[in-house]
Amino acid sequence: MTKAEAKARILELRKAIDAYRYEYHVLDKSSISDAALDSLKHELYALEQAHPDLITADSPTQRVGGKALARFPKVTHLRPMLSMEDVFSPQEFGDWYRRLAKLSDRERFDLFCMPKVDGLALSIVYEDGLLKSAATRGDGKIGEDVTANVRTIESVPLRLRLPPTTYPLPTTIEVRGEVYMPVAAFEAYNREMKKEGKEELVNPRNAAAGSVRQLDPAVTASRPLAFIAWDLVDDLGQTRQHEEWEILREMGFKAAEAKACKDAQEAEAFWRALQKKRERLGFWIDGMVARVDDNALYASLGVVGKTPRGLVAWKFPAEEATAVVRGIEWFVGRTGALTPVAALDPTFIAGTTVRHASLHNLDEIERLDVRVGDTVILYKAGDIIPKVKAVLKELRPAGSQATKAPKNCPVCGTKVVRREGEVAIVCPDKRCPAQDRENALHAARAFEIDGLGPQTVAQMLEQGLVKSAADLFALTSDDLLKLEGFAEVSAKKLADAIRAKKRIRLDKFILALGIRNVGEETARDLASHFGSLDGLIKADEQALTQVPNIGPVVATSVLEWFSDDENRDLVASYRKNGIVVGKGEKRAVSGVFSGKTVVITGTLSALSRDEAKEAVRSAGGKASESVSKKTDFVLVGESPGSKADDAKRLGVRILSEADFLRMLRPS
Repeated sequence: MTKAEAKARILELRKAIDAYRYEYHVLDKSSISDAALDSLKHELYALEQAHPDLITADSPTQRVGGKALARFPKVTHLRPMLSMEDVFSPQEFGDWYRRLAKLSDRERFDLFCMPKVDGLALSIVYEDGLLKSAATRGDGKIGEDVTANVRTIESVPLRLRLPPTTYPLPTTIEVRGEVYMPVAAFEAYNREMKKEGKEELVNPRNAAAGSVRQLDPAVTASRPLAFIAWDLVDDLGQTRQHEEWEILREMGFKAAEAKACKDAQEAEAFWRALQKKRERLGFWIDGMVARVDDNALYASLGVVGKTPRGLVAWKFPAEEATAVVRGIEWFVGRTGALTPVAALDPTFIAGTTVRHASLHNLDEIERLDVRVGDTVILYKAGDIIPKVKAVLKELRPAGSQATKAPKNCPVCGTKVVRREGEVAIVCPDKRCPAQDRENALHAARAFEIDGLGPQTVAQMLEQGLVKSAADLFALTSDDLLKLEGFAEVSAKKLADAIRAKKRIRLDKFILALGIRNVGEETARDLASHFGSLDGLIKADEQALTQVPNIGPVVATSVLEWFSDDENRDLVASYRKNGIVVGKGEKRAVSGVFSGKTVVITGTLSALSRDEAKEAVRSAGGKASESVSKKTDFVLVGESPGSKADDAKRLGVRILSEADFLRMLRPS
């Protein structure tokens, strides 16, 4: 075969393979078998190897390759990748629609609705029709360059197919979408891994994100990934979002089933239809995205913070599953309280396999009447551990016994007690190993010491390296080398991390002491009022009850704690080991959240959880950890926990991140 003939054949093969790729990934049909397509690819590869000067970047053979990276380069997005406001009910979705209608001075407007694919968002840039770069969302402004990996994904065109002449093709085109792993492909991949004795992937969402972020493109190429486009960023003359959908398909991208809806009612019907058939779609979705269809109207509505007003994600309800209770275990916390946990058969729920579920306390066990052998309904809404929602008593085995509280601590064997007026049963032994471990871990979190986990602390206690949390600050690298899993470098790293935390704010130190009924906000109130550690230590009951937001229960807890000789010795040990406690900072008394209590749940895009708490406090409010009738607002982020449901149940006002940021902005 002459070079001219080879060149002609190469062009024919590329054109044919691209056409079959388009058929398969965009049109969901296949004219030839996988084996036949592989044969064409093999022929193309052989011809290109014989004539390497004919290899081009858009050839199908160039999907796999590239050397492994030490890390991903950072890349600045051409335009910020914004986040979406989340809503969780028909009421919230209707409120969003009515708010936009009022802003745009119209009774109704069209929406374009699509599935919210549960994967990894990407920005892909093409120049002159050729794939130039691909990047993850990152912080919205700067992402990671994953171009080499994205080139290996078959459903991502290396060269764009030309759209109709109605839409002139600019030099640079940016397309955004979601990388995902089809459920069937995920299951087949895991079966193969299990057969080979290799580690299986956890779930399709994590599999997609982890596969794209592999430093070796060959690993990404081995994973069955796919890509769905959902946004054509550049203006090709399209006036509506549903037109973009057609352009994306014509360019060679797969686009999910979507619907143009004339109003909120039609959009709600589409949401309900999606929810019913989500299991049949072949890929994970966690809700519906609704966007103002008219591009001019969408642009005029603008952006709030990092959230476009004209775009919303309506999330599906939290997942539920059933499981059989195989046992009820009791865990001992830092205050000695025993918490019951149901041991379960491995159960897949909300994307993870769980083996335990929270039962809260003995009263909850009695209310639900949970027994070993029961089939229970689990509920998980962003929580690390699911909760038992109900017992299916019709499936209860004959002869089951009601669950009784243990008489002795499961760790140290001490007889448990039930404090007057409290729900929890308690191990009264302050030297209980479980309490020592949890107190040390609690202190480490308050001091913000990185790298100090439960197993390490347990080893320290077992080997006598520490007897209390204060002893952590006397540890040396040589001490840490005695622990399993520590070498010279890791021992020095942890010792340095501990040493670096010897200066601490007063409120953080009060929190580290682990006084009953004293959480973050109460610690701040005490620090702000007394100004110094010695001032707090000397305080009597009258002085304590004068602290804002502190009543007799907390005052008694603080008095009892500092009256205990062992606790005073603990404070002295901290000081002896070099801990320097700062002065208390005066709390803000005015601001948009003045006198208000705010609870935060879920992941925020613009702020970390700690930054959001600080923002609440700076605006005069309190950031609480639990929802009650006294809560004023619940700030709901991505993948919220059960606190969002508690807010709805109690009628507490829910804030989106956009609402929260808007309230903080000076008027």
